[in-house]
Amino acid sequence: MESRTINDLSKHHALVSKLFHWPSSPAEWDQYRLTQAQVDHYHEYGYVSNIKLLDDWQIDQLNEELAAITDASHPGNELFYQFYSNESSDANSVLFHALGAWRITTGFHDVLWNPAFVMAASQLLGNQAVRFWHDQLFYKPAKHGGVVAWHQDYSYWTRTTPMQHLTCWTGLDDATTENGCLYYVPHSHRWGLLDKPELAGDMEGLMDYLSDEQKAGFKPVPIELKKGYAAFHHPLMVHGSYANHSPRPRRAFVLNVFADGTLSNSPNGELLPKTPGIPQGAKMEGQFYPLLFTP
Repeated sequence: MESRTINDLSKHHALVSKLFHWPSSPAEWDQYRLTQAQVDHYHEYGYVSNIKLLDDWQIDQLNEELAAITDASHPGNELFYQFYSNESSDANSVLFHALGAWRITTGFHDVLWNPAFVMAASQLLGNQAVRFWHDQLFYKPAKHGGVVAWHQDYSYWTRTTPMQHLTCWTGLDDATTENGCLYYVPHSHRWGLLDKPELAGDMEGLMDYLSDEQKAGFKPVPIELKKGYAAFHHPLMVHGSYANHSPRPRRAFVLNVFADGTLSNSPNGELLPKTPGIPQGAKMEGQFYPLLFTP
């Protein structure tokens, strides 16, 4: 089975399968461009959603790969940067969360070079070149899937600078309020950097760090998405997701990127577990931070 290879795919900085077709002309690229209204919505509210990235057959392949690599005995498990069968401390509230799937299976590798993804990412970053930061898998099983507490992504990423990052969340199941879809707090990307809570801990932990004005503006909106559709959000966007008590799973992957030219801000050079460090002040690049797209 292709997805059971233990070849480290981070050595390959281009498509390695037939999951996507890389455009060869400007006209081919144009079909993937966001509209100006979508870009404006991102800058005004801190997010833009309902962007189609995958067809059903591509989703099916990714879900097959996901089923294989959620098994801790999978031969590629050693290539994950982090792997939590349950990041929650509550056995009755399960949140599977792992970083580094792009190194292990061809599908989760090639989603980095999905033309619809890289084009949108470049536009939302101000038409800059896009470089990869890291991926995440999130799986909330049916009936007892756990929460992802309110947080800002950049609060976990201050080891890179300047803040010119972007997150893309893509559903591998229909995401609804019943099975634990994403929620955004519109305009919260203008609140500045907040302290970071425990990701799979108390859903409301972030509230301790908010001002009275921020609490008054804390009005989350659910981001319900059909499978294969994505939402992009700003690195300071406050977001989270509630538990899954429905009879359906909620599977998703997340791609985190930054504009080319981002630097290491880690005093000891450490950035991702099990990877070589990059000295503070040096450019983020190399095997684990490939350039995905240059407009």
